Amino acid sequence: MKALVLAGGKGSRLRPLTYTSAKQLVPVANKPVLYYGLEAIRDAGIHSVGIVVGDTAHEIREAVGDGSRFGLDVTYIPQEAPLGLAHCVLIAREFLGDEPFVMYLGDNFLVDGIAGLVEAFRGSGNDAQILLTRVAEPQFYGVAELGPDGEIVGLEEKPEHPRSDLAIVGVYTFSPAVHEAVRAITPSARGELEITDAIKWLMDNGGRVRSHFVSGYWKDIGRLQDMLECNRIVLEAIEPNVRGTVDGFSEISGRVLIEPGALVENSVIRGPAVVGADSKISSSYIGPYTSIGARCVLENADVQYSIVLEDSAIRGVPGLTYSLIGRNVEVSRARGVPNTHQLMVGDHSRIQVRA
Repeated sequence: MKALVLAGGKGSRLRPLTYTSAKQLVPVANKPVLYYGLEAIRDAGIHSVGIVVGDTAHEIREAVGDGSRFGLDVTYIPQEAPLGLAHCVLIAREFLGDEPFVMYLGDNFLVDGIAGLVEAFRGSGNDAQILLTRVAEPQFYGVAELGPDGEIVGLEEKPEHPRSDLAIVGVYTFSPAVHEAVRAITPSARGELEITDAIKWLMDNGGRVRSHFVSGYWKDIGRLQDMLECNRIVLEAIEPNVRGTVDGFSEISGRVLIEPGALVENSVIRGPAVVGADSKISSSYIGPYTSIGARCVLENADVQYSIVLEDSAIRGVPGLTYSLIGRNVEVSRARGVPNTHQLMVGDHSRIQVRA
């Protein structure tokens, strides 16, 4: 069995961060989201992986390499434009051959992995198996409708008026029969080849399609609140370990991971939290559910329930919360009078200032 990982797309809901970085490489607890997916694939016993890449191909290749660090053999498959999930299957035909495969959207996060899904598919005789979970806002997802016996009776892609609250999670398993389906369908109103249309084609043409429910936590990390929630979930399970240097004037409590080379001086860190390698925390407070990336500097700052990416600095700023700070960012206290805010902000940013 092979795996097809989708790591293209624009990541428009995470702009401006994704103007300069692939959304699949945004870190959760200081580890790119894509890495969790690759580890889940390996843990399910799959080792041959094709990664579909787009505009951010260079970044993805640099981050993943040949896959050996994950115990995988990786092949890269370029996609000239984001033309739909079924289009990814279409262009991966040569790599996939006539083997069954799991298709994994690289911006999806499943705490319990996919071993259960893969095991249920192997030997089942199914042509497609979709992963489902109940969500509060099904209109933002592909939605499945089930019959009285749990059979799939309908599929819709981001419907305005959903017929159920069952979202299709971004992990699918397919037999080689799907290749005929993706060749048979036509682009949707969005101009994309929809995987839901390919699955419906299988259903209409005698294919065997079944569902499988998520057993644990799942998120599509396309929005800020989803990133922060995933960060919270992962940090809840980290093993506390102080591998950096903490002075005698600092207080560390709860699940806190301080990575090698980090320095904590005259500060309070209340976990769960992680401080990246070679970061310096001075006279600051780091509250629960916070990830500080590598080589960051915090001086006289208060941060909680936030993600700060590598090489950023926060100086003299209290009360930062529910925030995602990108790479090489400087957040500092304005000096002088009047007491005003001074901002240089890129396109599609969101800033909330308490008056």
